[in-house]
Amino acid sequence: PGTSPDALLRAMDRVAVDQAWISHLPSIFWRDPAAGNPWLYETVRRYDRLRPVPAVHPGLDGWEQLIREARAAGAPAVRCDPTYYGLDPSGVEMRALIGACALEGMALLLAVRLEDGRQRHPNDRAAELPPWAIRTLIRSDPAVRLIVTHAERSFVEEVHFGSTPEESARIWWDICWIWGPPEDHLQTLLRTVGVHRFVFGSGQPLRLPEASVAKLDLLDLSAEERRAIESENIQSVTQSLSEAAPSPSHR
Repeated sequence: PGTSPDALLRAMDRVAVDQAWISHLPSIFWRDPAAGNPWLYETVRRYDRLRPVPAVHPGLDGWEQLIREARAAGAPAVRCDPTYYGLDPSGVEMRALIGACALEGMALLLAVRLEDGRQRHPNDRAAELPPWAIRTLIRSDPAVRLIVTHAERSFVEEVHFGSTPEESARIWWDICWIWGPPEDHLQTLLRTVGVHRFVFGSGQPLRLPEASVAKLDLLDLSAEERRAIESENIQSVTQSLSEAAPSPSHR
């Protein structure tokens, strides 16, 4: 699909997606990824079906203010791509970001990868996010919520079964990188990890949204289970964070 907002909306219409969380893809590769946030906020002001997930680089000055700006703009989460930013994925900067997100009641979105390594440009040499980093981050603050995208079955299992039940209950996984039928990866994870831990993700614009829809179409899911994956699970994340967020007078 195309990368313009109009192309995204057309793709959403094709697969009957009502709302999407979006980020500014080019700025992941910029020295200051937050430089793409103004474009992101302006775009969601013009398209009410889109919600912003702005970038935060915790190694640059002023990053704490970006989280407060995100909350003021109604963002459901912020994102950080530490391996693209040249950060230790479980280092001091990331742990500081985890603490700030927990304090502000903001979910943190992390992508394991953006694209298959065989299709990446030779200049795109950022490492993939390792499972141990997710386990370290979720343990660093009992109030943080993580949304992890582009993880495959083995990654999900290593983190989920290597974490405590309380820690696992604060991590949600999108389905875009998990094999569906004829492989049994997604079906197995829904049974062993739990339907309530997974959310719908398409990986656009680097992947087609039809792929994620087809996975759900081919699975033996009840109507309730499908609704949970498509919308209710992610709604529960944002609702719980909204209830936990401190009021301005208590910050």
